[in-house]
Amino acid sequence: MTRIRRRTSPDALQAIDPPTTTELVTGVLLVTVLVEVLGVLSGSTVWLLGLLIFLPGTASALCTVAQTRFVAAWTTVVVTLTLLVRDRENGHWLDRALLVLLTLALGALSVYACHRRIKREHQMLRLRSTAAAMQRHILRPLPLLTDHVLVTGVYEPVQEERLVGGDIYDVVASPWGTRILIGDVQGKGLAAVGAAFAVIGAFREAAHREPTLTALVDALDASVVRHNSYAEQSGDDERFVTALVISVDAGTETQLVNCGHIPPRLVHDGAVTAPALDSGVPLGLAALAAEPATVGWFDFPAGSTLLLTTDGLTETRAGDGTFYPVDERLRKLAGRSPTELPNALYDDARSFAGRAEQQDDVAVLSVRRSPHR
Repeated sequence: MTRIRRRTSPDALQAIDPPTTTELVTGVLLVTVLVEVLGVLSGSTVWLLGLLIFLPGTASALCTVAQTRFVAAWTTVVVTLTLLVRDRENGHWLDRALLVLLTLALGALSVYACHRRIKREHQMLRLRSTAAAMQRHILRPLPLLTDHVLVTGVYEPVQEERLVGGDIYDVVASPWGTRILIGDVQGKGLAAVGAAFAVIGAFREAAHREPTLTALVDALDASVVRHNSYAEQSGDDERFVTALVISVDAGTETQLVNCGHIPPRLVHDGAVTAPALDSGVPLGLAALAAEPATVGWFDFPAGSTLLLTTDGLTETRAGDGTFYPVDERLRKLAGRSPTELPNALYDDARSFAGRAEQQDDVAVLSVRRSPHR
C-alpha cells in the first residue's frame, strides 16, 4: 500500500490531543500542593507567582478553552485564599490586591491565547483536509490494478505540512495497453505542485488519445511548456520535469521513453538488471534537444517486477555524506514480494540515512507484470 502521512480530522478534537479531565485535575492538584508546601516552608508568597504563571500558561498551550478557563479560575481562587489566610495579619493589602489582579489578568490572557491557538489549529486542519482531497485527485491511492500490471508503492513528501510534493505518478488503462508515468518536478514548493498537476492532467487525457508513446510524451512536454508560460506571466520560475513513460500490453516486450529520469530496475527470479535504454531531455526542454524522444524496448517477462523511483531515494545520504547504494540494497531485497518491496527499500534507505533529514520527496513504485492469459 502507499504510505502517506495521515492527518487528524478537524472535527475530531477542539485542540490537538488535549489532556483528559483526570490528567488535568491530577496535574493541577500536584502543582498546587507543591507550590503551597514550598510557600509554607519558605514563609514567602513569592512561590505563588510560579503557580499563577505556570498553570494558566501551560493550559493555554496544551488544553481546550474550557480546560483553560477551569485552570485560570482555580489559580485565581487558590492565590486569593492563600493571600487571605496566610497574610491576613500582614498590612500590605495593596500588594495582595495587585497580586490578585495580576492573577486575574494572566488567567484572562491565557484563555484568550488558548482561543487563538485553537482557532489557528482549526484553520491548519481545514487546510490539511483540503490538501488531502487534492492529493486524492492528483495522486491516486495505490495499489492500482489493470489487466496488465499491479502497481504498488511508497510516496513521502519531504515537508510535513505538504501532502503532495514534486514527485508524481499515475497509471492509465488505455486502448493501447497500460500507460505508466513517474516523474520528478524541478524544485519544491507550490510552484512545483502546480507543474506536477499540469503533467498529470495532460497524461490522463493524452494517454487515452495518443496511440504512440512518442506522441504521448510530446503532449506532456507541451503541457509543461504551457505551464511555464503561465508561470512566467505571474513572475514564477520555469520548471522542467524528468519522467519515465511506460507502455505495457499483452506482449512480452515493453515500451519506454526516458525523459531525463532515473532508469528503471527489473527484478526477475531474484536477479536485478537495469535495461539499456537511451535517455532524452526532461519535459519542457524538447525544443532544445538535438533529436526527438525515442522509444526503447526491453523484455518484461510475466511475473517480473519493474522498480521505478525518483531521486529522493537515489540521493539519500548517510550522516557522513555517503549516497544510498540502491542497486546493492535492491539485490538483497529482491526476494521480497512486489507489494512489500517498495516499503522495504524505503525503510532500508531511511535506516541507512540514520538521523539525517529527508532532503527530497520520495516515490518508489513496483510494477508487477501480470501472468499472460
